[in-house]
Amino acid sequence: MIAREPTQQDADWIVKLLVERWGGTAVVAHGEVFDLLKLPALVADSDQGLATYRVWGDDAELMSLDAVCPGQGVGTLLVEALADKLRGQGISSLWVMTTNDNLTALRFYQRRGFELRRLRPGAVDEARLLKPTIPAIGDDGIPIRDEIDLCRRLL
Repeated sequence: MIAREPTQQDADWIVKLLVERWGGTAVVAHGEVFDLLKLPALVADSDQGLATYRVWGDDAELMSLDAVCPGQGVGTLLVEALADKLRGQGISSLWVMTTNDNLTALRFYQRRGFELRRLRPGAVDEARLLKPTIPAIGDDGIPIRDEIDLCRRLL
């Protein structure tokens, strides 16, 4: 399996995946709304996974990461391919934000070299003002309240 930039042939599949996994193509992070379709992306071939990201200055942020079949190495493939791509562009850090309920994501990212850096208590309550479809209760029955930033040094 390889990670590559998306082509026009991927467009319909990407929209379908984002709507299915994120409830649309928009996500809210840090009090801002981001249209994932307008961000650069990597796909795992055969419609197996998608990573979207943004770059600002010397840093980048992974905005979404989806593996169609979790536990098969697709997420790791996309994270490592993105890290390699960004390193080649001189980007020094890759950030990712998740929520307090997402224990699976917290475990996944820390196992791949990301470190906890910031906690924004109550940030998801504010995000619901911009995207009311964000659920109140998340994984394992945990109330979704806080944003947590993790960072992986690339250089």
